[in-house]
Amino acid sequence: MALKRMDNIGIVVEDLGVAIGFFQELGLELEGRATIEDEWAGRVTGLGDQHVEIAMMRTPDGHSRLELSRFLRPEIVADHRNAPVNALRYLRAMFTVDDVEDTVERLRAHGARLVGDVVRYENVYKLCYIRGPEGLLIGLAEELG
Repeated sequence: MALKRMDNIGIVVEDLGVAIGFFQELGLELEGRATIEDEWAGRVTGLGDQHVEIAMMRTPDGHSRLELSRFLRPEIVADHRNAPVNALRYLRAMFTVDDVEDTVERLRAHGARLVGDVVRYENVYKLCYIRGPEGLLIGLAEELG
């Protein structure tokens, strides 16, 4: 049996509206929002009685999705917002952009800050990590040449 595709990456956030605005500025499109509190969802996640708001964001090419979730029930049990990039189980998503510096500047208005520096990897990429709202770790890559 072969893997068909990766459907999405999920990130739990505290403020769904702020996260949506940040990722829209990055270039993702809001595909839809929903509230889920059906019994089947709690069985899938193992959380039992859950109530969650989600927003599905789609990349411009239509191939990748990011699911943003805000849990209303049960309460959040861990907070990784200040974890360093080498922490176990820490999530980082990487996006390819047209212009790294311009993207960083646009995202600053949405709370983004550079983690380190914008660097060149040979003559292939310009790369950087930023922290977005709620400390989300995002990688940005600009293809060179």
